[in-house]
Amino acid sequence: MISRCTFVFLFFVLGKHFLVDGLGCNWGTRATHPLPGNIVVKLMKDNGFNKVKLFEADPLALRALGRSGIQVMVGIPNDMLASLAGSVSAAEEWVSRNVSYYISNRGVDIRYVAVGNEPFLKTYNNQFTRTAFPALQNVQAALIKAGLGRDVKATIPLNADVYETDAGVPSGGDFRADIRDLMISIVKFLDNNGAPFTVNIYPFLSLYADSHFPVEYAFFDGTSSPVVDGSITYTNVFDANYDTLVSALEKNGFPSMPIIIGEVGWPTDGDPNAKIEFARRFNQGLLNRISRGQGTPKRPSPPDIYFFSLIDEDAKSIDPGNFERHWGIFYYDGTIKYTLNVGNNRNVTAAKGVRYLARKWCIMAPDANTMDPNFPQSINFACTYADCTSLGYGSSCGGLDIRNNASYAFNMYYQTMNQQKGACDQFHGLSVITRIDPSNRGSSCKYEIMIDTGRHEKVENPGTSSAGKMHISLVFVAFFVILEVNSFLFLIL
Repeated sequence: MISRCTFVFLFFVLGKHFLVDGLGCNWGTRATHPLPGNIVVKLMKDNGFNKVKLFEADPLALRALGRSGIQVMVGIPNDMLASLAGSVSAAEEWVSRNVSYYISNRGVDIRYVAVGNEPFLKTYNNQFTRTAFPALQNVQAALIKAGLGRDVKATIPLNADVYETDAGVPSGGDFRADIRDLMISIVKFLDNNGAPFTVNIYPFLSLYADSHFPVEYAFFDGTSSPVVDGSITYTNVFDANYDTLVSALEKNGFPSMPIIIGEVGWPTDGDPNAKIEFARRFNQGLLNRISRGQGTPKRPSPPDIYFFSLIDEDAKSIDPGNFERHWGIFYYDGTIKYTLNVGNNRNVTAAKGVRYLARKWCIMAPDANTMDPNFPQSINFACTYADCTSLGYGSSCGGLDIRNNASYAFNMYYQTMNQQKGACDQFHGLSVITRIDPSNRGSSCKYEIMIDTGRHEKVENPGTSSAGKMHISLVFVAFFVILEVNSFLFLIL
């Protein structure tokens, strides 16, 4: 999908059995004030996460992962596919700079290269259809030439819309007609090189895209709206979606193809269904299944699974929806959103050593008037350069009145600009700095103070994030245009 440090459960194959080998995550770095790499790595290790997927070869992240004992899947963005597809030497250079170097010189345990991310999404209109497979071939060839072919495998994380079922049940699964031949070629190449098929499955998006989608069918403990496929009854969309892929692989001659779930999770803000309770329910349900060694009806052993995501990203694209910035198990600063048992009766623990900017906020001035002609444009200006996604309908700050709406927007801009002198003076005399936290106790809406990215020593959390807090979504009701969102997840009903 989309952006991000996503939880991942990976398993080593022993004969025909899978044994849990720890936790992993997608670590996205699209943030205005990223959590320092050393703190993120410690956060992962403190919580038992020993595998991570990166969406690009971020130097700071890779350096932090050096000699950490954490296994890495390093990604290549879609905008690099054309250059890698067109030149073997470009692929060799990329592998040398981003794989060989970090393995040999930095001690990074790289196991996979993710070539692109969901390149065949229908919404991309075939933009990457001709480049993804050649890029995969060239990267794998470069890995082999570098002497890494046995230890590092190239794969393509794909969206679940690359397969479908005309019959409406998983057993009818096949690859999407317009890319079927291409998909078979890719799967054959992965199989020949001992690489897994990587797919991203998002039950949340099924619910988001269809107002008539049965809510209970999105969760693992739901009992309503089952789908009957011959002798098999599916009680949740994850199993049905996954087994549709298994059927597609079987139908095309790859019944034993290993599968990795590259992304799966639930956001906590930016949409009425993106909330703490649902995220906890979904992620805990999936973790419980993994701890029991439970797979799907067609594959009883659990696959390798990367939960999405580790940390929120406030600079991530919201083209798919405002929820895109709120997939993290943790908030942007590594604080806990909700209790999650990650195994052995161990709950997730917060990041340590996070340093924050000063305890001050930019809010609407008490004497400012909402009828001021500069009022609408001031809010629009603030939310153009800062993350206001939590102000959307059904989001954590969606219930604020008009003055608090403005205060939230002004403060997000002020914090995003590092509380710089003059940053709170951009709103035509409508704003003022305060040292009194404007967050209302008992409310899910919190006025943030950002991470001081230049200082890493341990300090106490100033209280602007909490375990009960939700995320951030766009839309100041009176002045913003609600964004139209393209849905791209294959749905199974």
